[in-house]
Amino acid sequence: MNNKEKYINAFVEGLEIDADKVEGLKYQEIPEWDSVGHMSLVASIEDAFDIMMETDDIIDFNSFDKGIELLKKYNVEM
Repeated sequence: MNNKEKYINAFVEGLEIDADKVEGLKYQEIPEWDSVGHMSLVASIEDAFDIMMETDDIIDFNSFDKGIELLKKYNVEM
């Protein structure tokens, strides 16, 4: 599984949604990505990439695309 597949899978597991709904998704655009879903998603991403996101990054993480940008900070290339 490559990094993009791992990232998509983190959304699928963290938000309990179908993979075809993930790309382009934004925070609170679907009911599953609320504040509780956000923390579940962050935990899934941290587990998938063995990282610990900083608080500011967790707050700034507001879309699928922003997550890719933030992961670069943690040396995760897509």
